[in-house]
Amino acid sequence: MARVKGGTVTHARRKRVLKRASGYFGSKHLLFKTAKEQVMHSLRYAYISRRDRKRDFRKLWIRRINAAKFMFGLKQANININRKMLSELAINDPKAFADLVKTAKKA
Repeated sequence: MARVKGGTVTHARRKRVLKRASGYFGSKHLLFKTAKEQVMHSLRYAYISRRDRKRDFRKLWIRRINAAKFMFGLKQANININRKMLSELAINDPKAFADLVKTAKKA
């Protein structure tokens, strides 16, 4: 019975992991086992951070437009616009944003 040599597949897998781990500190970019552990952690952190980014941006938009009373005023005036667009208006078109603020205060 001949032995099975999984050279090419194993080598390719290890190479792929080590390539992802390039730039890591210490043995994490040299040794397969530690590199694999770190890459797995890194992928997990990346997954979590993609969700956190959405949270952070929503917080930023809310802070930018000083949410509570302003949003209520817009709803009273039947203006349906989300926080992201309001934030963009505040940055790119301050005059239009000021008009919205006046409308919300009247309502």
